[in-house]
Amino acid sequence: MMGQQKKEDDDLLKSFENDEWKSVKDIESEKARYAGYASDTFQKKKRINIRLSEQDLTRLKAKSLEEGIPYQTLISSLIHKYVTGQIRP
Repeated sequence: MMGQQKKEDDDLLKSFENDEWKSVKDIESEKARYAGYASDTFQKKKRINIRLSEQDLTRLKAKSLEEGIPYQTLISSLIHKYVTGQIRP
């Protein structure tokens, strides 16, 4: 386990040293966005089970990696946005 952590640390350092990191233009907006994700994660009221096609789940997981959030949080966020009218069918 320690070897894996060292590799991840080395990869992050190398990425930083190669100027691959970009500054966030509106840090306050980003903080609020991720605070919302965290809040949604901790306000779980009910648990549900849902069956998805393997292809849809794979795509959801890829999108969640792009967003930097757990895929369950992404699914919850999408459902919340749909039921509150923020996204339409």
